[in-house]
Amino acid sequence: MDIRVAAYGVIVVDGSILLTHWHEGRRWSLSGGGVEEREQPVDAAIREIREETGFTAAVGGLLSADSIVIPGPSRQGTSSEPLHSFRIVYEAMVVSGELAHEIGGSSDEARWVALDDVGALPRVSLVDIALGAWHAKRSTPRTH
Repeated sequence: MDIRVAAYGVIVVDGSILLTHWHEGRRWSLSGGGVEEREQPVDAAIREIREETGFTAAVGGLLSADSIVIPGPSRQGTSSEPLHSFRIVYEAMVVSGELAHEIGGSSDEARWVALDDVGALPRVSLVDIALGAWHAKRSTPRTH
């Protein structure tokens, strides 16, 4: 079984979320991706957001830690081994940069999508998991 640790950012501005189009799976996802050897997950999220969207991001609090096992026959790409993917999701914000599409990577488009329109998109399950955690954080009263 292959194991993959990945880190993602939920970036919401003015009622729209920043998503990237994963071209192999032909579905929309959060910006983010695999943690490289000796890289901290927060640093991976920042790097991946920059690579996939053109934006430099600041990462805030942890929103979700999610695990999924994908059977070998269901995987995209060349491996037929099952994949255990551990996905770390942070709240993030844009610090600088301009929207740009990744060239030669796993995504081929970055787009701001109105939160109300996300449900109509073909998307990976992580988008719904992350948005659920983001909404839950917003509805939880803060204590001091």
